[in-house]
Amino acid sequence: MDLPELIDPFARMLDAMCTPDAVRAVEGGRDAAAMWDAFAESGFLDALVAEEAGGAGLSLVEAAPLLALIGARAVPLPVGETLLGRALLTRAGQAPPDGPIALATGAGAVPLAMAADYVLSGTPEAPTVSSCAATATGLFHDLDGFVPDLEGTALRQLGAVLRAQLIAGAASRILEMTVAYANERLQFGKPIGKQQAVQQQLAVLAEQAVAARIAAAVGVRGGLLPTLHDAAVAKHATSVAAAEIAAIAHAVHGAIGISEEYELQLLTRRLHVWRLADGSESYWAGVLGELRIARATERTADFIRLANVDVTGAPA
Repeated sequence: MDLPELIDPFARMLDAMCTPDAVRAVEGGRDAAAMWDAFAESGFLDALVAEEAGGAGLSLVEAAPLLALIGARAVPLPVGETLLGRALLTRAGQAPPDGPIALATGAGAVPLAMAADYVLSGTPEAPTVSSCAATATGLFHDLDGFVPDLEGTALRQLGAVLRAQLIAGAASRILEMTVAYANERLQFGKPIGKQQAVQQQLAVLAEQAVAARIAAAVGVRGGLLPTLHDAAVAKHATSVAAAEIAAIAHAVHGAIGISEEYELQLLTRRLHVWRLADGSESYWAGVLGELRIARATERTADFIRLANVDVTGAPA
C-alpha cells in the first residue's frame, strides 16, 4: 500500500474539519455529530481493521502517522481510540458499534469520554464495549470524563502507546508554530528568534519534539499488543517531553499563547492531559524500574539492547 495516498487525504480532511475554530466550538458545547459523520464516512476509522473484515489492514506502525496527525490537529473526538477499538473488536469477532469509542484503562479521567458514545474496557484479547456514561471533570472546556466501574487495566499499555503518538504529533505542530512565531515577532526592530536565548530555547524544543517522535515509534513497533517495556519507554519519554515542550512554547509566545483565540493553548492543554492519561511519567518510570530490577543479573546495556524481547505482566 502506498501510505502517502492514505495519509495525505487524511491530513487534508483534518485541515478542513478540525480548524482551531471548529475545535473551540466543540469544546464549548457545539454538537459534533457532523464532524464525526465525516470521519465515519471517510473509512479511516477502519484503517487498522483487517482487509478480510472490510478494513484497510494497516499495521499500527503504518497507522502511526494518522494518530500523530490527530494529535497535531487537537481533534476533539476520540478518533484514535475508535481506530484501536474497532480493530480490537473485529479481531475478537465482535461487531464494532457505530459512534465514537473512548478507551478506559483505569488511570484517572477517560480522555474525550464526554465526546464518546461508547467506552472500551476489558483486555486486548477480550475487549468489552459499553455505553459511555461519563461524568464531566468540571475543568474549562475539558472533554474528558470519569467513567466508573470499568476494568481496563490490561488496555493501559495500548492506551499509553496511543497517547505517545498524540503527544508526538502535537509536539511537531507546536515546534512549527513556535519557530514561525519567533521569526515573525519583532522586538527592538528584529525577530525575537534572532536572540541567542530564544534560539537556545527553540533548540531544546526541537530536541524534545524529536525525542517524543522517536519514543512514540518504539511504542507502536509491537502492534496492537505492545510489550510492557515498549509502552513504558514510549509513554515515559513523551510525557517528560510534553511538559518541557509546553513550557518552552508558552515562554516564547508570551501572553498570546494562553489566549483563548490562539491555537497554541488548544495543543498545550492536550499535552498535559495526554501526559497524565494512562499513567504519568512517574508511573511508567516505576514500571521500567521494576522491569530492570527483574533482570538484575544483566548489564544495563544488555537490558536496553534486548528490550524488544517480549515482556508480559503488570507492575507490582
